[in-house]
Order: sequence, then structure tokens, then C-alpha cells
Amino acid sequence: MLIVHVDVNVKPEVVDAFIAATVENARNSIQEPGIARFDVIQDQADPTHFVLVEVYRTADDPARHKETAHYATWRDTVAEMMARPRTSVKYGNCFPGEDGWEATVR
Repeated sequence: MLIVHVDVNVKPEVVDAFIAATVENARNSIQEPGIARFDVIQDQADPTHFVLVEVYRTADDPARHKETAHYATWRDTVAEMMARPRTSVKYGNCFPGEDGWEATVR
């Protein structure tokens, strides 16, 4: 398992558009066999700050995800919405086990 937290800050005037594009990407992403979860969370104190929590089954799955049409659409759609370049941090899994990461909606 590989867990990636993608930290995103968007311009205030595009928050709703960013959410729409990102949720659409997440809905498509959880259909990929290599993705166990794809969560989109918004900072309650700063509504322009988001974290994407991406849980991949193997270290090769992020590259496969980036080859999909829905990822390319998302990347191109949100590029100008960013207040600054997005960053990411990769994590290893401690708990729950692999079965505990299954997406609840497919």
C-alpha cells in the first residue's frame, strides 16, 4: 500500500469549480483496480485548502493513474485554479490492513 497526501491551495473564486472537478476525478479514480481509496477533504478553517488522500495498492499504481483520461482532464482543468503548486507526501501503511482501505463507493 502507498498512501499519498496531495496538498492543494486554490484561488478563493474557484473553490466550487475545483471541488466539482476534483470530485469527478475521484469518482473515476476509485474505479481503477489499483486505487483502494481516493478521498477529497477540505480544511474547515481555510476553505481554499484541500488534501487529496490517495491510497494505492502498489507503488506502480500512481503512474498508471496518471495515464488515465480522467486524471489528464482533472490536471488540465485545475491547473489555473491553483494558488500555488500542489505538493505531495508519500506514506506507508501501518493500520488498517489492506482490506480496511476499500472504497465504500464504486
